[in-house]
Amino acid sequence: MDARCLIAGCGYTGLRLARRLQPRWQVVALARSEHAADRLAAQGLDVVRAELDVEPREGSLGAPADDAACAYLVPPDERSEGDPRLERFLRAVEPARPAVLLYVSTTGVYGDAAGRRVTEDSPVAPATDRARRRVAAEGAAERWCERRGIRCVILRVPGIYGPGRLPIDRLERGEPALRPEDAGPGNRIHVDDLVTACAAGLERPVSGIFNVTDGDPSSTTVFLQRTAELAGLPPPPLVALAEARGRIAPGMLSFLVESRLVDNRRMREVLGVEPAYGRCTDGIAASLAEMRASPG
Repeated sequence: MDARCLIAGCGYTGLRLARRLQPRWQVVALARSEHAADRLAAQGLDVVRAELDVEPREGSLGAPADDAACAYLVPPDERSEGDPRLERFLRAVEPARPAVLLYVSTTGVYGDAAGRRVTEDSPVAPATDRARRRVAAEGAAERWCERRGIRCVILRVPGIYGPGRLPIDRLERGEPALRPEDAGPGNRIHVDDLVTACAAGLERPVSGIFNVTDGDPSSTTVFLQRTAELAGLPPPPLVALAEARGRIAPGMLSFLVESRLVDNRRMREVLGVEPAYGRCTDGIAASLAEMRASPG
């Protein structure tokens, strides 16, 4: 087993990526605490400890990263500007030279496109601090790799859903959704399709930026309605945009009013990934089936 991968951020997506790679790769998971290390070791993973909220010893991650694929899925610290966690990770890797750095970003970097289609060539226009942190992190990853001649892959990802990541609680609370005429196009990806895209970015000789989305433009309202139908729950009450400001949480509303249609052609044609769940209805059904098969 010659292929090695260091995964930073072994949470919901990262752990599923580790399981996907394990039969063919030696996978090392970065853990920030003793508790996380024990949890990952119980999954059969090799583990290395590193706390990215403090300055690590330079080169402390050099051994597991040298000539290995590095997948970075750690979110930026919401209290900071830029992404100091990523910068600390890269300093901990130096002077080792990974084979590839894969950075998982967000389609939020495009900002509000008023429902228009955006591609990887579209200018970034981040409208939130969260998106601005991701733009800064993308630039840091690209510059670090360019200086060292390392292949760099950036995946711009919308909302991730899957088993345990469906809006069941929101539906059970009876939270409202925008009425269809006020709801813009939706962009999302099933976690297993994201894992496929991550694996392709690590394995295939590609570089650059890729939008990773299922290509289904169904709005968040439609996604909620289909989840309710398949889960046997009441559909969400519908409100006009003018009413929404007092009835939908500000964070969720800011997400809903940013409207864009994310193009996934480069993912399909260059990265070679065709979503297994190209319709959100199929992804919701598969997620519910897995949840029922493994309750709790």
